[in-house]
Amino acid sequence: MKTLVFGSTGQVASELKARDDVIALDRAQADLSDPAACAAAIMAQRPDVVINAAAYTAVDRAEDEPALAHTINAEAPGAMARACAELGIPFLHISTDYVFDGTGDTPWSVDDAIAPLGVYGETKAAGEHAVRAAGGAHTILRTSWVFSAHGTNFVKTMLRLSKTRDALGVVNDQIGGPTPASGIADALLIMARAMVDGHAGGTYHYAGAPAVSWECFARETFAAAGRSIDVTGIPTSQYPTPAARPLNSRLDCTLLETEFGITPPDWKTDLAKIVSELLL
Repeated sequence: MKTLVFGSTGQVASELKARDDVIALDRAQADLSDPAACAAAIMAQRPDVVINAAAYTAVDRAEDEPALAHTINAEAPGAMARACAELGIPFLHISTDYVFDGTGDTPWSVDDAIAPLGVYGETKAAGEHAVRAAGGAHTILRTSWVFSAHGTNFVKTMLRLSKTRDALGVVNDQIGGPTPASGIADALLIMARAMVDGHAGGTYHYAGAPAVSWECFARETFAAAGRSIDVTGIPTSQYPTPAARPLNSRLDCTLLETEFGITPPDWKTDLAKIVSELLL
């Protein structure tokens, strides 16, 4: 299965490009700010399946760069999906819990109404719409709180801060499922193979279990690293950011398990492995 991946340095893309028969395109080869170039790359490569693992993910900066975020997160995936539809090949696209408004405490179902709080979520929701509108076989995989040994993420930030500080305040009223990038990569490839074999695809959720607060995630990170850090839980109101964050990022992953047999990963197991790798 010849798999074309958009993205090379991001967390999920870094995991995907290490797999067999995967061609990963970096920004020089396919810049998502040029949607037509992305479509042309698909036409040139003629793969069996395409995975878009690239996105504009700077949540706060997106508030100041809405046009660029929209081009990368909405127009580019739409162009990719239309190219795949023309070739008759499956297209898989990564989306986010930020398409929801974060209210309540019930895990979000794939069928729940979306209501993004900021530009990042709005552009990712627009990307979902563009992918569906292309009319081809597609899968949209929403995920949350991604972490790995690659790129920029919460785990790496906590480990960096713990080198110079012995106490930290961490938000305790945002709840979600930390999700290892390696698990997302595995899930995407399982779904890609199924779609090549005829599965129709759809919209699915994939997130780690159990759901926790950022405070809890920080404590587990420091425990895995063997570092004694005094962690104090604080409300979101005491940590203002340009873009609002959803308080409830829980995702219901039932449909993914039912259709593909993919279960939510135990993030604590993956956290221990990733922290060990980062501390080598």
